[in-house]
Amino acid sequence: MNSNTYNEQNWEEIAHNFELSVQGYHMLNRDPIKESVWEQINTLIFKGSGIYVVSQACGSHSSGCDIETNIGKFSNKSAKYDKNRNEFSISSYRLTSITNVDTPGTPSDFCVEINQRKNFHYYSVILREDLPSCRGFKYDWYLIPSDYMALDPMAFDWVPLIGKRGKNTGKQVGWKTTKSEYAEGSMSITFSMSSQLWVHVAVTEELKHFIVATASYTGEDPQTDYISLARSTLNKY
Repeated sequence: MNSNTYNEQNWEEIAHNFELSVQGYHMLNRDPIKESVWEQINTLIFKGSGIYVVSQACGSHSSGCDIETNIGKFSNKSAKYDKNRNEFSISSYRLTSITNVDTPGTPSDFCVEINQRKNFHYYSVILREDLPSCRGFKYDWYLIPSDYMALDPMAFDWVPLIGKRGKNTGKQVGWKTTKSEYAEGSMSITFSMSSQLWVHVAVTEELKHFIVATASYTGEDPQTDYISLARSTLNKY
């Protein structure tokens, strides 16, 4: 990735376009912005800010890069703040070929596999929290380097996750991390969930440095709908 190209961007314009995109989306929708929609909006923000978009995954569920641009590659994620734990959780790779109930493997095997699959430079994460006393949301947009320590499985020690109920009592049902001296947060893998990796990221002051922009939707009713918008547009021609 060309860091000079990245640093030369007009981030005030990009942040402003994020705010406009949130406002525009909620003119039509009350539902929160989530992953597949976020990919579309993120692409729009980049294009509207003069960033060349090479390719886009268009909602594909395949792991890895979602948006490739001339300033780098991005993996889109969405999540909700867990205020009680001061963290958020994002899902990542399915690892059944490396670790499963029949062949648990070793942490070194799946940690190497996870990092080898990172074919992007940044996690582009939209985080939301419910606004008090209304139906709206506050959004924070993070661009977190893919090699950020709290997102590196090798920064943690892994131990077997042991079942505590039913037929799985006493059996290994996945993996989990223990407290790390290198990074805050945790990770887990559950065999019954396609051995999908879940990353629980602590919202630290260091992490907040990666916030690109913030925007809010105060919960008002949408101003129009798809039918009305199409009619108003088509009637102009």
